Amino acid sequence: MRKLKFHEKKLLKKVDFLEWKRELEGGHRENMVMHRYHVTGRDDYKKYSSLCRMVQKLVNILKQMDPRDRYRIEMTDGLLEKLYSMCVIPSRKSLALCERLSVSSFCRRRLATVMVQLKFAERLKEAVTYIEQGHTRVGPDMVTDPAFLVTRNMQDFITWVDTSKIRRKVLEYNEKLDDFDSMN
Repeated sequence: MRKLKFHEKKLLKKVDFLEWKRELEGGHRENMVMHRYHVTGRDDYKKYSSLCRMVQKLVNILKQMDPRDRYRIEMTDGLLEKLYSMCVIPSRKSLALCERLSVSSFCRRRLATVMVQLKFAERLKEAVTYIEQGHTRVGPDMVTDPAFLVTRNMQDFITWVDTSKIRRKVLEYNEKLDDFDSMN
């Protein structure tokens, strides 16, 4: 029997033989989504994933019920309305849309991603930087968390903070900067 070298022993300490296959299968998708949407906290990904699982379980329970049941109709309409208003599903037509719900659906509604879609920033990393530095607000509130989920109604109220230098540059470029603002 061959004796293990030092680096082989270190490697064996790091490998979990019970979980390695699951990490290979799920970890690749998780890392890809986290990188694509610039999700810095692994906890955020896990929360989105658990939300997707809960919605899928609820859909399975609703599908087992009688289609004419008043409670099922009420719960289905409520679920579809909630997910539609969060802009996670494209329409309120059927439960099939809820079955295909993914973590990416929630990641697309993060403030940084929505800012890129609305052309507030060219790249996701820039948008995250603007948010963390306090340049953006949603409605009257300044938001410094890039993981902030933007609903369909709040999307129209994303703007720059009044004291932001980026806002000032945009107004200068569009020749809409007020003289009173330039004095401050």
